[in-house]
Amino acid sequence: MTELIRAEGLDFAYRRGARALTDVSFALHAGRGLGIVGESGAGKSTLLRLLLGLEHPTAGTLVADGTPLTASRERLRAHRRFVQPVFQDPYSSLDPRQSVGAIVAEPLRSLRLATGADARRRVAQALASVGLPEDAASRYPHQFSGGQRQRIAIARAVVTTPRVLLADEPVSALDMSTRLRVIDLLAELAAGEADRPPVTLVLVSHDLSIVARLCADVLVLENGRVVEQGETRPVLTGPRDPYTRRLLDSVPRLPAAR
Repeated sequence: MTELIRAEGLDFAYRRGARALTDVSFALHAGRGLGIVGESGAGKSTLLRLLLGLEHPTAGTLVADGTPLTASRERLRAHRRFVQPVFQDPYSSLDPRQSVGAIVAEPLRSLRLATGADARRRVAQALASVGLPEDAASRYPHQFSGGQRQRIAIARAVVTTPRVLLADEPVSALDMSTRLRVIDLLAELAAGEADRPPVTLVLVSHDLSIVARLCADVLVLENGRVVEQGETRPVLTGPRDPYTRRLLDSVPRLPAAR
């Protein structure tokens, strides 16, 4: 299997000394989505920031696409062609003053990948890949529902054809029926098509059922440390660590029928 990202002994501490991650190690392989789970404050979002290159570890190494991730401008630009984020709230992550076409094209401009007609063609392809019509490019975010806005955010992420998609609670702000459709879309993007290469997901979620649906592997964080990791099904059906068992026990269940 192709290794896309490897983390070895990652530590991260904020300037005031608060430690957010301690000795975190894992590997992300192509075609095997990785779920990152844990309670609030476990270090999940901090780890995503390291994977995006927005923060840099205070210790340890992070290798992406076979090259160590450093703070140099050239390396970060190459890295942001390799990974792209999808954020939690589609209402706040899209600029209401820009058209959808400008929003989706923004990574192409900032990474100097395409301009003019080529950029418009790639925007149209990205919108089509998430199930939105081409004329959506001329409209504005307020003209779309919450689920459609998250599709726009996903189109912005995939327009650069990244290898890895980092998704931070991407459906938690949506209603249940819309949530299911976006989950199906993420699964389709992970599978790829003849004219579009697959992406590998790194998914932060409190919803373990979504992790089970989209991720082959799972990483369980508690207070910034990895307490359990491995293939998703064995970890979620037979957890070894008490913390993982508590996470599973906290999942709401319908009462059994009489």
